[in-house]
Formats: sequence, structure tokens, C-alpha cells
Amino acid sequence: MAKSDSFFIRASVTTNTTNFAQQAIDLGAYVDALGKTVLRIHNIAVQYGSALDVPAVSANSTNGIAFQVTTQSQTAMVNADDRSLVAGGKLLIGGDAGAVVNIMSESLDVAPQHWTNGYLVGVEQVYLATDATANVSLDEVNIVMECTVETLNQSAAMALALSQQ
Repeated sequence: MAKSDSFFIRASVTTNTTNFAQQAIDLGAYVDALGKTVLRIHNIAVQYGSALDVPAVSANSTNGIAFQVTTQSQTAMVNADDRSLVAGGKLLIGGDAGAVVNIMSESLDVAPQHWTNGYLVGVEQVYLATDATANVSLDEVNIVMECTVETLNQSAAMALALSQQ
């Protein structure tokens, strides 16, 4: 199988804004170890909250919500040195004395679009997770991943073995 045209995989995870939450994303239709097909994630777009959510903040505080996509199930957010991390980022919201949002900063700490060839995935499930500070007003993270399917050739197998668990 040659490289496919790109397609999009969408996922969502909801949190109660005080506990880590995780949702599995089934990739079994795209990844087949016996058939030697793997998924390459080229880009991840992130939406914090639902489409009409307006971030709110408490007076004199900074709040945040983070997300991550990993190749292994987790019990808490992991750092960039964890080999299962595919992507991760956060949204920070700061408020002044009147609880008016005066700082908002979004960052993708690790993302497939930062790499020359995206991120190769050889597992049948990845995990979208989120965690947030108690005062953040956003309770979900939605992602869209731009992906292709390709044959696992010798160089891709070596890259996969070197970069992941």
C-alpha cells in the first residue's frame, strides 16, 4: 500500500476540571501490524471547550487546561520525555482584579506538525487526555488529526522502534 491521501480523525474528551480524564481513540481500521500498515499523524488542531464556550477566569488568578495524545493509557499528564507522548499542549487564562481575562496563551508543546515527517503510530489505540485547574471554565478538549495510512517499510519500522515504547 502506498501512502494514502490525508483524512481526518476527530475526538473529544471531557473533564470535571479537577480530575485527569482520558478517552481512547480506536485506530484499528487504519493500523494493522500483520498487514504492515501504520498511521502517520501530520497535524493536530485543538479546540478548548465547545464551539460557543467563552473562557472565564477568577479574579487575580491564572487557570489552565491541558491536553495530550499518547500511545499508551495514562493515569496523569506526562512530560515530553515520555516516549508514549504524540502531542500535548495547554491553554492558560489569566484574570485581573475584576475577573476580566487579561492574558490568554495557547501552546502546542509537542505536535506532529513540528516534525519533518509527522508522527508515525503503530498501535491500534491512542489516548486523548485532559486535565485542568479547578477554576478553569472550559471542561472539554476536541481535536482533529490529519493522518495518512502507509505501508510499514524497513525505514519506517526502524523509525517507529526508535521513537516509541
